[in-house]
Amino acid sequence: MPFKRARFSSFRNLRDEEIGTEAERVFLIGENGQGKTNFLEALYYLCYGSSFRGAVDAQIPVTGAPGFGLTGVWADPGAESILDDEISVRVEGAAKDIRLNGKPLKDRKELVLHNPAVVFCHEDFTFAAGDPERRRFFFDQCAGMLSLAYIDSLRAYKRVLKQRNAALKESAYDLLDALDLLLVSHGRDLMAARRRLHGRFQREFPSLYGAVSLLDTPVNLAYSPSWPEDASVDALLAALRDRRESEVFLGTTRSGPHRDRWDFSCAGERFTEKASTGQLRLVSLILRIIEARAYAESTATAGRAPRWPVLLLDDVLLELDVGRRRRFLELLPGPGEGAQAFFTFLPEEPWTEYEHGDTIVYEVSHGRFRREERL
Repeated sequence: MPFKRARFSSFRNLRDEEIGTEAERVFLIGENGQGKTNFLEALYYLCYGSSFRGAVDAQIPVTGAPGFGLTGVWADPGAESILDDEISVRVEGAAKDIRLNGKPLKDRKELVLHNPAVVFCHEDFTFAAGDPERRRFFFDQCAGMLSLAYIDSLRAYKRVLKQRNAALKESAYDLLDALDLLLVSHGRDLMAARRRLHGRFQREFPSLYGAVSLLDTPVNLAYSPSWPEDASVDALLAALRDRRESEVFLGTTRSGPHRDRWDFSCAGERFTEKASTGQLRLVSLILRIIEARAYAESTATAGRAPRWPVLLLDDVLLELDVGRRRRFLELLPGPGEGAQAFFTFLPEEPWTEYEHGDTIVYEVSHGRFRREERL
């Protein structure tokens, strides 16, 4: 749902002011270090209650401030109510207060139900070129946006995994049978959801990647679970018992969804080992496109159009050549589809070529935003 306006207080280098954002596309134009990415980070924080940059809350307030505050107002064009929704965040020290229309939210996962975002940023490169943990992170993030039940299952699995590892290290062997049963139960839930997610991504990834890259040979996505997909609960429990001696020696759990793999292949070879930097960058962008589409499709009903997440694109077009840039933009929602996208650009980029009729353009300098008048 589109943000209509956002207000900042002591958030990084952004000046304390309210910024109007009521448009399908909002462009932030400025040199590096002026506050463009900070603006996107603030919107993301309003969507999820945390930063996409991995920053801890204590690092965010402007120097000397005890905390920071954010407020965002958005409208749902398909809702029956004519009232806008307001999300507010106040962080001071270790205390974090998040409120939706004045009512406190006790669990950040509730934010996913209201106004999620998909961010395209430089760090996404690790989804293609990084270690398996980074790819698991992306697909877990996507699955959680599509289903709150997945968030619950993942939290439960991680909690049991932590307890099991502690039991292995501390020789608390009498706890392992009960922990194994919980690990298998939550782990099977994760595997089932990941298989469904893999099917959704594999249906689109090869064609979309090929359309933008113009690569002749398809690039495919594989999901390889650590546990056999068709194994029963009893079979998995038996396998854990068989590995127990070696896991006691190592003090860690060596199998389970925390060791699942997602890999890209081309012509029978691992794509990430042979691809160029540009090709790997495009992998991460296509993943984000499919994530946004999957969420929109999950919200569509017979009487309501798809609801897109807020799209936050941080300097990603700069890393594509002209042809790939044009073809990538064609994959984004078009005018009138109800999606809102925020782009950051350096002044020398040809950003005027990407405007829609109602695009808002801000020049960003030293945390200040000056709105440009459009013809």
